[in-house]
Amino acid sequence: MISPAQSHKEPHPHQPTRRFRPGVLRFSAAQFLITLVLMLVGYPFVMDLKYGDVYEAFFMTTTLTMAVLAVGHRRRTLVIATVLLMPALAGKWLNHFSPDKVPAPWYLAATILCLAFVVIQLFRYILRAPDVDSEVLCAAVGTYLMLGLLWAFAYKFVNHLAPDSFIYTSGPASGHSMKGFTAIYYSFCTLSTVGYGDIVPGTNVVRMLASVESITGVFYGTILVARLVAIFSNRRPAAGGTLY
Repeated sequence: MISPAQSHKEPHPHQPTRRFRPGVLRFSAAQFLITLVLMLVGYPFVMDLKYGDVYEAFFMTTTLTMAVLAVGHRRRTLVIATVLLMPALAGKWLNHFSPDKVPAPWYLAATILCLAFVVIQLFRYILRAPDVDSEVLCAAVGTYLMLGLLWAFAYKFVNHLAPDSFIYTSGPASGHSMKGFTAIYYSFCTLSTVGYGDIVPGTNVVRMLASVESITGVFYGTILVARLVAIFSNRRPAAGGTLY
């Protein structure tokens, strides 16, 4: 017979063991969120400077790289994200130095695919998290900001294909272009359903994109709150204990 002590033997030295992973994010979600917020806040202050285009390329490179590293918790995920990242970054920098050889829609399409993949991975991480901690909350805020960036690049992509897709009702004529921070501003106003009315969709394609973004922003907040409530409602006080 096998004694209870023998039943808890140490595993065989040649037997593979599973290592516990403390988290599913390769990089801290807080670090990713801080970097993203700093880049977004600094964006409008440097776009009108002499080297504003260089900052835009640097902004895109840093944001996408940090996003890929944040979701690369598995080798397969990291490889797919890297494959999507390289055409976006290479196309952006090549377009910066040689716009005639690398049209903007090429790298914009690659950037949209990369951002969509990152958003999906972050959203899966939030839904699968067994508990709510600072990492989950930072990932939730980061996902919301990445949604705004995703649609901003989609608006840029449509604007390059059809320059008259947007109607500008205020502001100087020099700013009537869906470039730089203007696309980000319009995207977050639409995502948060603010809608100041200074930029209006002029075609059915843009109206469809704006409608889908508004619905996504509302449903994202609803699903996130429902997820948090479900986690806290599943907690039960221990027998004879007190729930504070």
